[in-house]
Amino acid sequence: MERWLPLELASTVRHDGDGGVTDDLATVEGTTRWIQAQADLLAAHVPVAEVAADEDVRLRVIELRQAVRALFAQAVSPAPPSPADAHRLMPADRAMTHLNTVAASEPVAPQLLWPASAVPSTRLLSAEKDPYVRLLAALARSAIDFLSGPQREQLRSCTAPRCVRYFVKSHGRQEWCKPSCGNRARAARHYSRRRTAPEGGSVPS
Repeated sequence: MERWLPLELASTVRHDGDGGVTDDLATVEGTTRWIQAQADLLAAHVPVAEVAADEDVRLRVIELRQAVRALFAQAVSPAPPSPADAHRLMPADRAMTHLNTVAASEPVAPQLLWPASAVPSTRLLSAEKDPYVRLLAALARSAIDFLSGPQREQLRSCTAPRCVRYFVKSHGRQEWCKPSCGNRARAARHYSRRRTAPEGGSVPS
């Protein structure tokens, strides 16, 4: 399954399995683990093995996550956003300004790559020496690319009970982020129908 860096960032807020919500970025150590887990997605932008978060980096990643989740909420509208932060979303205009500002913090230039007998491609060459600036800028640019690309049209907020994830719909009938959420949602619907069915009546399938 394809992974998108902005979705990975948004999903650091997730259901904890016990009816609550956990935050993978709640500590400096957790933030470092999350960054290093994205090594494959960040390899072209920053040497992840050399990056260890401190409290300032943690808070900056969290602020960027707030901006991304606010813009995800706007993208899925008029459907409801993730319930994890629906009551305290960053205003969309502020989120967009923050995203653009962080993306612009790293000076980059496109470079043409054209090996013999191969299709030409491009890469961004950075003039920034600070790996933490490069990290945050890469996260912001990935969100800009995602929100301005075709994936945005397929972005959904999972409506399964207790789930707080966003996901990209991969086929026409997909309603939930993963099969376990679908099973939980169907069970909840069945329970709700049983509770509201007339006494002695049958429950529709």
